[in-house]
Amino acid sequence: MWTPLALSLRVAGLATLLATLLGILIAALLAKRRNLLANLFAVGVNLPLVLPPTVLGYYLLVVLGARSPLGAWLESLGIPLVFTWQGAVIAASIVALPLVVQSTKAAIEGVDPSLRDVARTLGRSEASIFLSVTLPLAWRGLLAGSMLAFSRALGEFGATLMIAGNIPGRTQTLSIAIYDATQAGNLQAANQMALLLTIVAVLFLLGMRYLGQALAEARPRG
Repeated sequence: MWTPLALSLRVAGLATLLATLLGILIAALLAKRRNLLANLFAVGVNLPLVLPPTVLGYYLLVVLGARSPLGAWLESLGIPLVFTWQGAVIAASIVALPLVVQSTKAAIEGVDPSLRDVARTLGRSEASIFLSVTLPLAWRGLLAGSMLAFSRALGEFGATLMIAGNIPGRTQTLSIAIYDATQAGNLQAANQMALLLTIVAVLFLLGMRYLGQALAEARPRG
C-alpha cells in the first residue's frame, strides 16, 4: 500500500510541476490572442477534459511508443516512456494541464491592463512585466489551478494505465492498485487503499486552502 502511495505522490508532484510550467506559458499566450489559430490551440489543450482517459492513453502510446519516430528517438537516448513511471508523469501532466491553463488564463485576463501600461512607460520588457506584474497579481488563479492539477494527477487512472501499465513497484500507482485489488476480489485491501488516498487528498486540499488564506492575509501587509 505504501509503495503505490509513494509512487502516486511522486507522479502527481512532478506532473503538477510540469503542468504548471507549461500551463503558465500557454495561458499567457492564449490570454493575448483571439484569432482562429489560438482558438484551435485552446481546443487541443482542453481535449483531455472531454476525451475518455483510455483514448488519451492510446494517443500517448501512438506518439510515444517505440514504433513512432518520437518514441524511437527517445529510446535511442535511453529515455523510454512506455511502461515506466516517467510515462505516468507525462500522462498525468497532460490530463491536469487544462485545469492549470483555464484557471491561470482567467486570472491573467483579470489583471488591470493599466498596470502593465504603466510598467511599459517605465521601459520594462514584456517578459519582465509578465514576471513582475501580471504573474504576481494572478497568483490566486495559478494556485487554484495547481491545486486542481495535483488533485487530478493524484487520482489519474485510465491514461496512466494505458501508457505506464500495471507493474507493481514500478508503475502501479495507488489508484491502479485499488483497481487491481478490486479485480482480485481483495476488497479489504481496496477499502484500505481507497481510504488512504481519500485522506491524502483531503489533507492536501486543506493544506493548500490554508496556504492560500495565509498568503492572502499576508499580502496587504507586504
